[in-house]
Amino acid sequence: MSTSVQVEPVMEISYDGVGRCKCSFWFAVAHDILGVFIMMVGVFGGLVVHDLFIYAGAIVIFLSLIWWVFWYSGNIDVPPEELEDDVGMIKLKNRGLSQAVKRVSGRLSNTIRNSFRRNNRSFREDNNIPSSTNAEVSLSTIFDNNMASSSKELYRETLSV
Repeated sequence: MSTSVQVEPVMEISYDGVGRCKCSFWFAVAHDILGVFIMMVGVFGGLVVHDLFIYAGAIVIFLSLIWWVFWYSGNIDVPPEELEDDVGMIKLKNRGLSQAVKRVSGRLSNTIRNSFRRNNRSFREDNNIPSSTNAEVSLSTIFDNNMASSSKELYRETLSV
């Protein structure tokens, strides 16, 4: 017994004019126009600080590139068959190399993790710290006490931690 399934073709939405990200497009155009205007004021304005306007206009035009990148990346169309879900859908074309790399990476990380577990150590453990809780540390201080004497004295005391 076979069951037939009807699959309807997915119609892509066509966007007229500037695409999906109209706001980013108009911000980019506005920054370009403003930057060119400021730059032209610096070139033809006859002001004392003309170089300030030229540099400011160039900076505004440069910052408009951010909006152009937003607009461009927002309008990239990826066909549904190229989309890949990390949970279940795996592309069969690139399966061999990516699976091999994932396997090697998993084995390496498991080997490192298990070697620390066998030695009863964790990743954050420092080998230079003494294992006993009651360690004695000597603390030395040199200071000048003008009231007691004019010579520098060394005091050595033990500090229990």
